[in-house]
Amino acid sequence: MFTITAIITFLLVLGALILFHEFGHFSVARLCGVGVQTFSLGFGPKLWSKKVGETEYCLCAFPLGGYVRMVGDDPTEEVPEADKARSFLAATLPKKIAIVTAGPVFNFILAFFVFFGIFMVGVPVLAPDVGEVDLESPAAMGGILPGDKIISINEKKIMQWDEIRETIQESNGSALRFLVSRAGAEKMLTITPMKKETKDVFGDLQPSFIIGVLPGKTQFTKRYDPISAFGLGLYRTGQMIKLNTVGIFKLIQGKIAADNIGGPILIAKMAADQAEQGLLNVLLFAAMISINLGVINLFPIPVLDGGHLLFFLIEAVMRKPLSVKAREMASQVGLFLLVSLMVFAFYNDFVRFD
Repeated sequence: MFTITAIITFLLVLGALILFHEFGHFSVARLCGVGVQTFSLGFGPKLWSKKVGETEYCLCAFPLGGYVRMVGDDPTEEVPEADKARSFLAATLPKKIAIVTAGPVFNFILAFFVFFGIFMVGVPVLAPDVGEVDLESPAAMGGILPGDKIISINEKKIMQWDEIRETIQESNGSALRFLVSRAGAEKMLTITPMKKETKDVFGDLQPSFIIGVLPGKTQFTKRYDPISAFGLGLYRTGQMIKLNTVGIFKLIQGKIAADNIGGPILIAKMAADQAEQGLLNVLLFAAMISINLGVINLFPIPVLDGGHLLFFLIEAVMRKPLSVKAREMASQVGLFLLVSLMVFAFYNDFVRFD
């Protein structure tokens, strides 16, 4: 099912995301004056390790995660007196929050840089050419034909297909003046969009306006200047964070089927599919997974970054840390939930690709 190229793509993408996530924890810990004992990419037996200063850098056998071990991050650990000032437990609450939050934030930053770079290099967009027309649609009644090129709508110049969709949605059903090019001649047509409920990416019905056309297959590459690319990168990153967060909540609520949950096999299959489509698709896929990794890690489940943030919130309210016993019990519950989710994800993967 997987080629060597697909496996390498999967390992490179996953490794880069984990590396960037853990580097977030590592770099902010160092900035906050907290000592770092281990920086590991992967879990299990060590395949390679090297000690630089006080930090041991490791590459381990199982690449489905990683960790940064800081001085005194285990509350049951005895910290030498000389190291207590540099321990995680001795750090102020804002520093602890910054260190823990850094991992997911670095995942979001990585996705932003991917989007920023892609917009700078250029993205393929659909030309404003009509491919198909529904025979009983407002477009057909207004005179639109397959092969027409849409030049402007209400005197607003149209450069790409997405602008047609946006203009129709902004119309609120008002009549629109379409200037089209057909067989070398220009024609002005009046079309009134029809209101219709369509399903969004989560399957929820949303009101929208349509005219009953589909785009043609013509594409071109659109490049953006650095300022525009920066803004679009931020917008796309925020949009993906919102979609991932809403999607996870809908999954918890049961509005999205649980069989949509996937594990490493699904991710590997998706990586293989994207590798066949080229580097651009691989980068977009990596940005999507990076955001997903960041969002999931912020959920308030013990053993995840969000669980640690929950402990710090409780500490801020109670004006003292949770007891070691309470944290251990919460971590055991969190670990059970996480392992259960991983088992379920693996089960879905095996059923999906059986």
